[in-house]
Amino acid sequence: MAENENPELDGPTNADPPLPESDDVSSQVAVDDSDAPQEEAEPRPKLQIDVDIENRSACERHVTVTIAREDVERYFDSEFTELMPKAQVPGFRPGRAPRKLIEARFRKDVADRVKMNLLMDSLDQIHEEHELSAISEPDLDLAAVEVPETGPLTFEFDLEVRPDFDLPDWKGMRLEKPVREIDSADVDRYLERMLASRGRLVPYDGTAEPGDYVTCNLTFKDQDRVLSQAHEEVIRIRPVLSFRDGRIEQFDQLMQGAAAGEVRTGTAIISADAPNELLRGRTVAAEFEVLEVKRLELPELNADLLEELGGFELEADLRDAIKEQLEQQLQYEQRRRTREQITRQLTVSATWELPPEMLKRQAGRELEREVMELQSAGFSEADIHARQNEIRQNAMAETARALKEHFILERIAEAEQIDADDSDYDREIAMIAANRGESPRRVRARIEKAGSMDVLRNQIIERKVIDQILEHAEFVEVPFQFEENLVEAIDESAGGHGFEIPQAKPGAEAAVPGGRPGERPFRE
Repeated sequence: MAENENPELDGPTNADPPLPESDDVSSQVAVDDSDAPQEEAEPRPKLQIDVDIENRSACERHVTVTIAREDVERYFDSEFTELMPKAQVPGFRPGRAPRKLIEARFRKDVADRVKMNLLMDSLDQIHEEHELSAISEPDLDLAAVEVPETGPLTFEFDLEVRPDFDLPDWKGMRLEKPVREIDSADVDRYLERMLASRGRLVPYDGTAEPGDYVTCNLTFKDQDRVLSQAHEEVIRIRPVLSFRDGRIEQFDQLMQGAAAGEVRTGTAIISADAPNELLRGRTVAAEFEVLEVKRLELPELNADLLEELGGFELEADLRDAIKEQLEQQLQYEQRRRTREQITRQLTVSATWELPPEMLKRQAGRELEREVMELQSAGFSEADIHARQNEIRQNAMAETARALKEHFILERIAEAEQIDADDSDYDREIAMIAANRGESPRRVRARIEKAGSMDVLRNQIIERKVIDQILEHAEFVEVPFQFEENLVEAIDESAGGHGFEIPQAKPGAEAAVPGGRPGERPFRE
C-alpha cells in the first residue's frame, strides 16, 4: 500500500501542500455534514453548578451562577470530538488533522458554542431545580459572559418571578349578581345607538345642546405654555370628555349654548399615570374654538339598511338580534362585577409590591386583554375607546390590580389543572368575529400576527377559573341598570408625550399575564 494511502496517516502526505500560516479560521475549515446520519443527541449529564439567589423584592431575583471547570472542559471536549471527523483543514485529508491542531486553531469558534450550550443548559437546570416561577425571560447580557481559560465560568442575571403567597380560600364566596329582564325599552335605546353610528352629521345654525356635535380646534395650556393641539376635532357633547391622559368633567355644561366662532375654556384634569410626569395630577386649561355645530340625522330603517346591519329581512329580526346582544352584554357585566368582587376578596392579603418597570411593560398587555374581552361581548368601538382611555389614565393601578389577580388565578388554574384547548380558541375567536362582522379566519390571522394568542389564552384560562369560583359561590341577586354612555372619548393627549402604554410585541413577555402556567420560560 502506498504511503499516502495509509488510513492511519494523521499528518501531511508527500502530495499535500504545506500548512498555511494564516490564522483565519474561516479559510481553514469547512464542515460538510449533509450526508452524516442524523442521530438524536443523548442528554448531557447534569452540571455541577452553584446558584446564589438574592431576593430584591417580591417579584425580583438576582441570580449568580457558577459552573465548575470540570463541566467547562467536558463541553469543550464534546464540541471538539464532534468537530474532528468533519473538519476540513488545508494540508490534511478530511478528519485527519491532529486534535491538538484542531483545538488550537478553532478554540475561539468552539468557545462561543460552549458558552451558549452552558448558559442554556444551566438555565434549564435552574428552572427544574429551583421553584422560581419565572414570569419573564432572564435579563442576561450574553456579550458580557466570557469563558475563562482557567477556573469556573460565572455569570449573573436578573429575573422577574411570580411572588410567593398563600393561596386564599376561594370556595364559598358571597357575591352580588346583577340581574335584569331585557325589555323593549332596552332594545329601543340600543337600536337608536346603532342607527346613530350610521347617521349623518348635518350643519346646525343654532347653539349647541347636549348630544350635539361640535367641530373644534382644541388647545391644552399650562398657564401660557401650549402643551398640545388638535385641529378640526369632531366631539359629541356629553357629560365627560375623555382623552388619553385625562378628562374634563361637566363637559356638557361647558359647551351648552356654544355657537360657531366662540371659544370656550374649561379645566382638564391630568391623570396620575400621564406620560408627562411633570403634569401628573395637575389641572390644565382646555380651549375649544368652535368651528361648527352639527346635529345627527338618523337614517331610515329600510330594507337596504336592514341588509347592511346583518342581512335581516324584518325589523323584528333585528330587534331579536339586539336583544341577544344585550343579553350577552349583561352576561359580561355580571362577570365583570362578580370578578371585581372576587378580585377584592382574593387580593385583600396581596400586599406585595410590583416593580414599576414590570407594570410599565405589562400595561400594554392589560389594555389588549381588556379590549379582547369587550370585543367578545359585542361592545361598540366608542365604548371600547372610552374604556381604553380609562385604562391609560390609570395605567399603573389598573395593571397592578390585573397582575395580582392574574397571579392568584394562575395558581388556582395550576391547582385545579385548568387549561385551554383548541375548541376554546375557536369559540372565543368566533365570538369576536361575529360581533365585529368579520370572518373567524381573518380575526385569528390578525391575533396571530400581533403575537396575541397568549393574551387570548390567558383570557380563556382566567374565565374558566372564574367559572370554577362561581360554581362554589353563594349569590345575592341585585337589580342591574344599563348605564347610559356619558363619556365622549377622543384619541388625543393633553400633556404631550412621555411614557406611553406600549403595544404588545409578538413573543414579548409571554408569561405575564398571558404565559402558560408551568411552561418553560428560559428556552424555546
